[in-house]
Amino acid sequence: MIRVLLVDDERMVCAHLRTILTAAGDIEVVGEAYDGAEAVEAVVRLRPDLVLIDVRMPDVDGLTAIERIAGFPEPPRMVVLTTFDHDEYVLRALRAGAAGFLVKSTEPQDLADLVRAAAGGGTVLSPVATQRLLGAAGDRHRVRELLGRLTERETEVLAGLATGDSNLRIARRLNLSEATVKGYVSRLLVKLNCDNRTQAGLLAQQGGLRPGTVTGSSE
Repeated sequence: MIRVLLVDDERMVCAHLRTILTAAGDIEVVGEAYDGAEAVEAVVRLRPDLVLIDVRMPDVDGLTAIERIAGFPEPPRMVVLTTFDHDEYVLRALRAGAAGFLVKSTEPQDLADLVRAAAGGGTVLSPVATQRLLGAAGDRHRVRELLGRLTERETEVLAGLATGDSNLRIARRLNLSEATVKGYVSRLLVKLNCDNRTQAGLLAQQGGLRPGTVTGSSE
């Protein structure tokens, strides 16, 4: 079971989300919080696998809560679910450690699958959030120039990030240890000047990378 904490200042929204997610069968809503401060406390108390959290809330907002929760020794996965998709919200949430950014217009039948993907280590982004990040990533010429500096193995790992794969899934496909993949991801973030794996994956998408694609020089 995937243990989910819902965080939204509108109780009706939480009730609606609870109905959708519990119907999936493999997702358990372990609690609700109605502002960021309650969310931080609930994470400590309930130890959820994933937090589905809104941005704008009274007192402590969702972005501040994400930053605080991300500082825990073993933070849960966090996904923003909001009606506000401004650039600053998308970028700040992902830089703080969120595993995804979704808008509340997401189809109910898709939500459970997105929760599963995020809980499994993937990145989930609404089309609007993707466009916000692509716009912040720079032009295609710059992207191809950056990708051209990567080694073959770095390119293979980056191609996995482009599809939102977890380190474990990339490791299995490339016959590497998960720790080795984690090391490659850390180096890629430095080389590509990205704040997180989501931005790196979007750069890869701009450059046309997919698993099996090799554009870098050999190691």
